[in-house]
Amino acid sequence: MKIKFLVLLSILFLAGCKESNKIERENEPTIYGVESENEEMNAAILKANETLNDFNAGLSNPNADSQALKIKFSNAKGIEHMWIGDIVFKDGKYSGILNNEPEYVTEFKAGDKIDIDPSKISDWMYLENGKLFGGYAIKVLRNRMTNEEKKQFDEESGMQID
Repeated sequence: MKIKFLVLLSILFLAGCKESNKIERENEPTIYGVESENEEMNAAILKANETLNDFNAGLSNPNADSQALKIKFSNAKGIEHMWIGDIVFKDGKYSGILNNEPEYVTEFKAGDKIDIDPSKISDWMYLENGKLFGGYAIKVLRNRMTNEEKKQFDEESGMQID
């Protein structure tokens, strides 16, 4: 369920992003690019990093599920931010499973276990009774959707977003 949810999230949450580049892939989530200078997105990344302790609290919350970290991957071909699920936090270090197939990154594939460099975290999220906690980049991109797209996203994701 977690991987299915996060793949759905990857497909939907950027659908209405008017300031993005779109890469459609067969049998894979569509990728939407946002310029690295985008102030709103950079503020969301900063907020995610400043509130990482809230994510840690969500990891130990028995009512929380779908915990995931969004990580920045880069190589000579490009930069991708991808969701890592099934998060484990042990001895001050995170690890988890890559939830989608990369477009530019060739070192990893969906399903690979990833040891997470905390300096590469660009977002975090978890759900508690359907309510989204964290998800700062999700919120930025959802705010760019039309009302119709927001309604569709909300229905399909099942998330309650403040």
